Amino acid sequence: MIRTTFNDGWQVRAGVNPFAELMGPAVPFRPVTVPHDAMIEQDRTAPDGAQAMEAGARAYFPGGVFEYRKIFFVPPEHRGKRILLEFEGVYRDATVHVNGNYAGQRPYGYSRFRIDTDRFLRFGQDNEVRVEARVHQDSRWYTGAGIYRDTWMLVGEVVRIAPDGLRVTTPDIDEDRAVVEVAATIDNDSIEIRTLDLAAEIRDAAGDVVATDTAKVTVLPGEPATGRRRLYVLGPSLWSPESPSLYSCHVTLTEQGTVVDAETVVFGIRSLQLDPRSGLRVNGETVKLRGACVHHDNGPLGAATHARAEQRRVEILKDAGFNALRMAHHPMSRAMLEACDRSGMLVMDEAFDVWTSAKSGFDYSLAFPEWWERDLEAMVAKDVNHPSVICYSIGNEIPETGSPSGAALGRRLAEKVRRLDGTRYVTNGINNLLAVLPDLAQTGPQDQEEPGINALMADAGDMMNLIGASELVTERTAESYGVLDVAGMNYSDGRYALDRDLFPNRIIVGTETFPTRIDANWELVKRYGHVIGDFTWTGWDYLGEVGIGRPQYRTADAPPGFLAPYPHLLAGCGDIDITGHRRPASYYRQIVFGLRTAPYIAVQNPEHHGETWAATPWTWSDTLSSWTWPGFEDKPIKVEVYSAADEVELLLNGRSLGREPAGGQHRFRAEFDTVYEPGELLAIAYQNGSETGRHLLRSASGPLQVCAEVDRLAITTAHGDLAYVTLTLADLDGIPHTAADRPVTLEVSGDGVLLGFGSARPASEERFDANEHHTYQGRALAILRPTGTGQIHLRASAPDCGPAEASVTVT
Repeated sequence: MIRTTFNDGWQVRAGVNPFAELMGPAVPFRPVTVPHDAMIEQDRTAPDGAQAMEAGARAYFPGGVFEYRKIFFVPPEHRGKRILLEFEGVYRDATVHVNGNYAGQRPYGYSRFRIDTDRFLRFGQDNEVRVEARVHQDSRWYTGAGIYRDTWMLVGEVVRIAPDGLRVTTPDIDEDRAVVEVAATIDNDSIEIRTLDLAAEIRDAAGDVVATDTAKVTVLPGEPATGRRRLYVLGPSLWSPESPSLYSCHVTLTEQGTVVDAETVVFGIRSLQLDPRSGLRVNGETVKLRGACVHHDNGPLGAATHARAEQRRVEILKDAGFNALRMAHHPMSRAMLEACDRSGMLVMDEAFDVWTSAKSGFDYSLAFPEWWERDLEAMVAKDVNHPSVICYSIGNEIPETGSPSGAALGRRLAEKVRRLDGTRYVTNGINNLLAVLPDLAQTGPQDQEEPGINALMADAGDMMNLIGASELVTERTAESYGVLDVAGMNYSDGRYALDRDLFPNRIIVGTETFPTRIDANWELVKRYGHVIGDFTWTGWDYLGEVGIGRPQYRTADAPPGFLAPYPHLLAGCGDIDITGHRRPASYYRQIVFGLRTAPYIAVQNPEHHGETWAATPWTWSDTLSSWTWPGFEDKPIKVEVYSAADEVELLLNGRSLGREPAGGQHRFRAEFDTVYEPGELLAIAYQNGSETGRHLLRSASGPLQVCAEVDRLAITTAHGDLAYVTLTLADLDGIPHTAADRPVTLEVSGDGVLLGFGSARPASEERFDANEHHTYQGRALAILRPTGTGQIHLRASAPDCGPAEASVTVT
């Protein structure tokens, strides 16, 4: 089918009661381009006490009903064709009407779905499609709202290749050749038997044809047929995280020499193997998963899913040392899957956060019994041709996994996935504490309110491991783990060694782990063949679950808590902040992974020197890689230096502050107590007496300027392309000033618009759709969307700073 973008020309408004409109003025629509997040545009409010937990989970954004509409012309020559509208994601409880007629719905906010519009269209005239989305206390994180992913129109003949009907697998690979099996599902909505020619062509990354084949396929009326061919690629270039080689498969359907339909997919040639001794093997080589859990929001863009935003995120995560992503806790966008294919990032795609037991008042559990099979089908159909996808997760922290009926339901889900795609593995992110929580509650005081899972985990890592390694968990979860290919364990590294003896065929992955424990966890991953990787919570900071990773100190009048009060906005626990800037934890992790030999300096915030630490296990130390701390001259300050070397020397303005041991036996960390003195701070790492690397920080001083750095000087008008401009407050030598935050004002002109503008400030009432925003630790990020070919110009100014200008060419 011919696929064209359907993103332009939409309008949106808050949902209205039609009876109320009869009594008063109509609520106007306003123009938008999708992907669009209606929630990020709402005003946040401080909640009442009873609603604080629920509201903090979604970053204190309100819910609501949002109505979209679009007027589109359908030419008369489309009469008799099949016309579908495809929505890659609408959050949530979407209903679709075409020319006033109910055309379809989708409760789940993360599934791609299609609407058959043929019978409702007026040919040769304008038509109207309306989409309503509803959001209300239905998630544990920020979801966004509305048509937040791409939309498409699909037009095809009555005989055509079915949508998602082209699947490519590589069942047999060696160094000389690869067998590529191409299966095309062909629909026939005519009343005649049709015999067609199916031609398959495979091209390599350079565009050269490397294999072809043709066959005849007879399709009966109303009965899909599968045309299947085996092609052979000689000397194949294999897809892997280190070398993500891609091929394309183009299939053409012809009848008596006339092209009826055509379809192209991109795929990779690679093999997967799994066993408890060698772990996961890709193309015969053992791969340990250096994993990151990520949510779907794009920071200042909210939940809006733009292709460039997804590509940029994957690139930054890969550069930071990750080789695998777990989409938490819902199916990944098509755009991010394509970015992972291109970048060599392995993917664990996750289906659900709930089954039948609710975690929020109005969540997907209400629709799960009726819709789970269709939503699994949608996820697998989306993923099946992507070489990056190695594993499907059927759930996250599902309470039912500790019961026999829950295990039986898990078996149904796992077998459904295997029927849809037998080439990948199945896992489930099981929280062992949550699985046995009812048993624990029965043994505790009956007059106490049962604590929530997040409250328990805030206390916690050791307690979770203690319970996770108990005989109770062993017994209650045995069947739920037994239905899986890979036992996904959230915060249960205490079982890794234990299960090697109890369940010698069990293969484990840490589907969710504390960032503060990566050194010990990674040692376990390296030590045990049956433990294939670790996925930290999280690789990238996100909106919602506000403050779970914020620094906290124990005081008499403010006990530590889990979620932070309004106006907190961010979780604060990602290795990388919402603007794409790497935090100290990211460099520490890279050192633990063995990917960085140079040391890294992280300076603890001197404002809290000497106070008692009281943060959650998701919180990294309160550090910043900066030697600019005005107002703290001659006051005590602690410096952390991360290194895999034996020892580290720290020098302040040329004076040695001594050497301290580092490396794995000291948790890859050396600490130095000194007093703050502006100038230069230098760390030198030594292994067996020889220098292995150094890291230098300099203090910013003197007049400041705004510096603007564009991620790419040229972009295109292709849908989803964006330009990212990093704005930094720096001195005249270009040294960032992390302690002089101020508002930055933007002026954008030319062939583009400002799509989003913000910083990584964890608590703020500023909006992302304004042209003024305060920096945080000296940084902010502007995101530009092209509106046509030409030039986009940006000018950034701030009080008492020299301005900055940047230009982007649009082709």
